[in-house]
Amino acid sequence: MSRWRRQRGEGQMGCLVGIIFLLIGAFIAYKLIPVKVRAAELRQEIIDQAKSAGMRNDDKIMAAILRKAEDENLPVGKENVVIKRTANTIVIDVDYVVPVEFPGYKYNWSFSHHAENPIF
Repeated sequence: MSRWRRQRGEGQMGCLVGIIFLLIGAFIAYKLIPVKVRAAELRQEIIDQAKSAGMRNDDKIMAAILRKAEDENLPVGKENVVIKRTANTIVIDVDYVVPVEFPGYKYNWSFSHHAENPIF
């Protein structure tokens, strides 16, 4: 019982380091999560365009993808979008890089979206 009384409970430095790591993690999440959400919105638009490819031509599909990318503030241009159509399938590939700025560091986050769907 006496050995428990001799402990002084000096854990303030560990708590401070833990809080600093928590704040760093929260800052990184604050910077990355919005980019991931915007990329997911564009990915869903690409999938939707592939599903409705039987009713739309490639120019309309390209315009819809570029409009969504502009709405989501993503750096996607015509050179980033590849649409391949065969007799019964469509393949849409979109590759782009989003720069994410951190203090003293710039992270280039690469995204590659692929949608393949039969044309009815």
